[in-house]
Amino acid sequence: MTSIGYHCAHEQHSPSSLLRNARRAAAAGFGQAMCSDHFHPWSERQGQGGFAWSWLGAALEATGASFGTVCAPGQRYHPAVIAQAAATLTDMYPGRFWLALGSGEALNESLTGARWPPKGERQARLKECVDIMRALWAGETVTHEGRVRVKHARLYSRPAKPPPLIGACLSPATAEWMGGWADGIITVTQDRSLMREIVEAFRAGGGQGKPMFLQVVLSYAQSDEEALHAAMDQWRQAALAHAQLADLDSPAAFDAATATVSPDDVRNAVRVSCSAQQHLEWLRRDAELGFDTLFLHSVDRDQDAFIAAFAEQVLPQFAAG
Repeated sequence: MTSIGYHCAHEQHSPSSLLRNARRAAAAGFGQAMCSDHFHPWSERQGQGGFAWSWLGAALEATGASFGTVCAPGQRYHPAVIAQAAATLTDMYPGRFWLALGSGEALNESLTGARWPPKGERQARLKECVDIMRALWAGETVTHEGRVRVKHARLYSRPAKPPPLIGACLSPATAEWMGGWADGIITVTQDRSLMREIVEAFRAGGGQGKPMFLQVVLSYAQSDEEALHAAMDQWRQAALAHAQLADLDSPAAFDAATATVSPDDVRNAVRVSCSAQQHLEWLRRDAELGFDTLFLHSVDRDQDAFIAAFAEQVLPQFAAG
C-alpha cells in the first residue's frame, strides 16, 4: 500500500523551525520524511538555505521517522564526502536513511565557479559518482580519474548495509536510464500523463519492483484564495520549464524569470485547495499510478495547520508511514 511522508523545505524555513516542523509531523503520524538539499533558495521571498546534512542528524535523533534527501554529487559535493556522510547516518540510524541523487541545478552547484555542464555530461558525472560511492561502501580503496577525481579513498566507518540509492528524475528518459542502476526513483508532481510515462519508463528500464517515491507539491490554507497566494508567493518557480529549473543560477534569476507567471500557470504546477478532501482525492490518484510513498510538501508557511488537518483527514486513508 501507498504511505504518506512529510517534506521539509530548507528553502522556506530556518533550520530550527524546520526541526520543529519535523518533530510535529512525526508526532502527528508522519512516519517518513524527506528534505531538500539547497545552498540557495529558489526565490528571495523564500529566504532560507540551511545545511541539510547537519540538520538530518538532528532530525533523525529527534524523531522516530525515516528520512531521505536529494543531492547532486560531483560539483558542490565530492562523492567521497557524500558517501562518508551517508554512511555515518546509516550506521547511527540503520534502516532509516535513504539517499536520492540527481544531476543537480546551477542554483546550488555553480557556486564553485566551475563550468555548469550540459545535462548529458551531468548525467555521466552522476553515474561516475554512484559507482564511486558504492565502491566506498563496499570497503574498496578507490582511485578514479574521470569527470570527478578520487585518490586512494577508503571509508573506515561503514554501515552493515549501505543506504538505498534513489534516482531523482523529472522525465521519462531519465527515469528509464535510472532503472538500470538506481534502487528506486523519486519524482515530483506534474501532468498526470507524464507521471504515468515516468513510472512506465522506469519499470521498462529495469526498475520493475523497485520503490517509487513522489514529492507532492501542494498549497493548503484556510481558503482557496490564501492557498493560491501562498503558491504564487512561495513556489511559482514550479511553473518554469525543466531546463530553466536546471540552468538558472541565482534566486534573482528565478525571480526575474517568474515575474510574468500567472495564477493559472501556478495552479497547473501546484495543487491548490483549502479542502483536505480534495487533496486526498488527488493523492489517491497518485497511488493508482504505483507510487509507494507520497511526500507531501505544503508550500504555505503555516505548517501546523497543514500537519493537523492532514493527520486527521489524510493519513488514516493510507498505510502507516
